[in-house]
Amino acid sequence: MVEITKKYKIGIRRFGYVNWIGFWTLFKKEVLRFLIVWIQTIISPLISSLLFLMVLSLALGNGRGEMLGVQFITFLAPGLIAMQIIQQSFSHSSSSFMIGKIQGNIVDILYAPLSAAEVTLAIAFASVMRAVMIAIISIIIFMLIIDLKIFNYFYLIIFTLLSAFILGCIGIIAGLWAEKFDHMATVTNFLIVPLSFLSGTFYTIDRLPSFLQIISKGNPFFYMIDGFRYSFIGAADGSISFGIIYLSTLSFLSWYFSYFLYKKGYKLKS
Repeated sequence: MVEITKKYKIGIRRFGYVNWIGFWTLFKKEVLRFLIVWIQTIISPLISSLLFLMVLSLALGNGRGEMLGVQFITFLAPGLIAMQIIQQSFSHSSSSFMIGKIQGNIVDILYAPLSAAEVTLAIAFASVMRAVMIAIISIIIFMLIIDLKIFNYFYLIIFTLLSAFILGCIGIIAGLWAEKFDHMATVTNFLIVPLSFLSGTFYTIDRLPSFLQIISKGNPFFYMIDGFRYSFIGAADGSISFGIIYLSTLSFLSWYFSYFLYKKGYKLKS
C-alpha cells in the first residue's frame, strides 16, 4: 500500500474580511428568485391590497367617515401597503430557507465561503428589496385610484426599510425552525397575519379598550404600520420617534438572533 504522507491544511480566507463577491452573488440570486415569478411575488400582493380597498370602500359607502383627520379610504391605503410589506418580507426569507432544506440545496449555502453574517444579511436585504418594489408599485397604483400623497419621504423610507428588514430576519428564524410547510403555515397564520391585522391596519387604536391599547403599543407591527401611514397623512396613533428607536433596536436584535442560529447550524447540521 502507498502511504499518503502529504498533509492537507484548511485554506485561508483570501478575499478579505468580507466576501463582497459572494455576498453580492447570494443577494442577486435571492432577488432573481422572486423576480422570475414576479406575478406571484410582486403583482399578487398588489391585487390583494386593491381587493381589500375595493371591498371595504364599497361596504362603507365609498370610504365615508374620517380617521386621524382624513377620509377612511385615505387612512386605509397606507396600512394595506405596509401590511403587504410586512407579510411579503417574511414570506421571502422564510421560504428561501424552508425550500432549501426540503430540496436539499441548502448545502450550497452552507459549504459556500460565506460567513453567517454575510448569508443572513444577503437574504434579509433581498427581502427588503422585494418589499421596496412592492411598496413603490403599490404607491403608484394607489395614487392613480385615490387621493393619496406622500407627506414625508424620510419617514416613508425609514419605516419601509426597518419593517422589511425586521420581518426578513424573523423569516430567517422561522425558516430555520420549520421542518415542513405545516410549521411555516402555523407561524404565518397564528403570528404574522394576526399581528399585522391587529396593529391598526383598519382602525385607530383609540377605539380599543384601554388594556388592548396598551397591548397594541407593545406590538412592533403597530409602529411599522403607524409610521408608514404617518408618512402619507401626517398624523399618527403613537409616537413616531419612539417607533423609530423601538424598530431600530428590534432590527438589530432580530438580525443577531438569526445570525446566531445560522452560525450554530440550528436544524441545519446534525
